[in-house]
Amino acid sequence: MPTRRRFLLTGAAAATAAFALSGRLRARAAGAAPQASSQEHFEIVHSDDEWRRLLDPAQFEVLRREGTERPYTSPLNDEHRAGTFSCAGCKLALFSSSTKFDSHTGWPSFWAPLEHAVATREDGSFGMLRTEVHCRRCGGHLGHVFEDGPKPTGLRYCMNGVAMNFTPGAA
Repeated sequence: MPTRRRFLLTGAAAATAAFALSGRLRARAAGAAPQASSQEHFEIVHSDDEWRRLLDPAQFEVLRREGTERPYTSPLNDEHRAGTFSCAGCKLALFSSSTKFDSHTGWPSFWAPLEHAVATREDGSFGMLRTEVHCRRCGGHLGHVFEDGPKPTGLRYCMNGVAMNFTPGAA
């Protein structure tokens, strides 16, 4: 006899599978690089000790250990000036302020990255399947991309503000 627990677990597994099979190629069409392989090679490489010297502890935890900052703690969430958001690890320009929107999630969100700025890979942590977004130059973890964003892409690049810097100016 089916139990409520079995029903819920089966439903969660089905939802995860459906998500994994959905239109994941839209991220590539929006400017993300193809998914990274398990043998990734980055232009900028440092040892953990070198990264610890270059980054503050919060940046190291997010960029190098795939951590997540608490929602609504980043000043970049409320940044509304024209400008460019870049990787805090290697300074690569990642997102234009013209693609930023308020997702009401507590993290800076964008509907598209700059061309050739980010790459993605599957993330199966925490018992769910998501698409992780990282800097294509140094491999720093930035956040995740979801398919619940606004037009024109329908994507929401939900980024950790601590993983980025903002430079005001033309976007």
